[in-house]
Amino acid sequence: MTTPSSTDRSGWSVFAIFLRLGLTSFGGPIAHLAYFREEFVSRRQWLSEQGYADLVALCQFLPGPASSQVGIAIGFHQAGYRGALAAWLGFTLPSALALIAFAIGISHYADSLASGVFQGLKIVAVAVVAQAVWGMGKTLCPDTPRQSLMLVASVVVLLLPNTWTQVAVLLGAGVIGWLWFQPTPRQDNSVYLGSRRAGATWLGLFFLLLIALPIAATLFPSSTLAVFDSFYRAGSLVFGGGHVVLPLLQADVMHNNWVDSDVFLAGYGATQAVPGPLFTFSAFLGASMDAFSSPWLGGMLALIAIFIPSFLLILGALPFWESLRQQRPTQAALMGVNAAVVGVLLAALYDPVWTSAMHSAKDMALGLLAFSALMFWRIPPWGVVIACAVIGGVWL
Repeated sequence: MTTPSSTDRSGWSVFAIFLRLGLTSFGGPIAHLAYFREEFVSRRQWLSEQGYADLVALCQFLPGPASSQVGIAIGFHQAGYRGALAAWLGFTLPSALALIAFAIGISHYADSLASGVFQGLKIVAVAVVAQAVWGMGKTLCPDTPRQSLMLVASVVVLLLPNTWTQVAVLLGAGVIGWLWFQPTPRQDNSVYLGSRRAGATWLGLFFLLLIALPIAATLFPSSTLAVFDSFYRAGSLVFGGGHVVLPLLQADVMHNNWVDSDVFLAGYGATQAVPGPLFTFSAFLGASMDAFSSPWLGGMLALIAIFIPSFLLILGALPFWESLRQQRPTQAALMGVNAAVVGVLLAALYDPVWTSAMHSAKDMALGLLAFSALMFWRIPPWGVVIACAVIGGVWL
């Protein structure tokens, strides 16, 4: 892994890079991880392939949005706390602002674009994820045992499509790796910053808020406190990413009569049409509530509340994870987990990425062009995204 330059360590530089990703990263969390790998492993070499895979493995085990947590960790590695905040702001604000605008009726952008544009964006996600599977597979599954583990993990996840299945597969792969794999000494340098004392403080604050906010919301009735507690809890207790948060948010929002069902579903549909993390759906919900004097205030409150757990968990876990991942038993377990991560990614390439995008020969043709542009012609992912959106709008 190369040492970041002083320019790379600038919070503004981190913000600019993640802002571009936040504007162009369509396709959901699996595609986001593929975009991050291309940008920070292949292109900028901020992390080694192994370090990135270990980070993804950690975030898969934590509750909350895995792709956003990976982005926060990368920003933290490059520029400390300001880098973590800059990465989150750049990646999250574009979709959050668009959804707040949609909630208050300023711009009905989803209706003004041809359906082919969205189809082109879904197709480019197929190419991006396929490129990630290919690249990560070559690095993390170089031998028959790990290739076999990857395939078994993919088959299990395909046959039992459930969030807990993924967690069980990763845990099982870790046990297999711990028992049978023999890791080789690593040459990559330490990837993360932060002390264990700071990490313990962040984790303590996470649990303190999780316990104290419901009590405070009961003792001091307030719409602001109730909304903050609800969205903080959603961000703290959801495993599996943005789609899994839907039922938890729906239960709270409907129970409290904050947003009616039609508005809820319309906002969730609009969330699929914007880039960036699916958790920005919270901004739409906050902006749609009558409890706040300003839709922008409500949207930002809900957005911050649902993402605070991600900050506290990843900043709290990283110092301990960095030490743990250097130990040989952990490295052996990670060999298995990383092979399984490739298998989970391979399963996701089929469902939901492929099944939601590939419906005709034209779709396949555009997908092959996008894959070739990424793999062989080395066109930047953001350029391929824009090209596929334009081609989709005029051709599909």
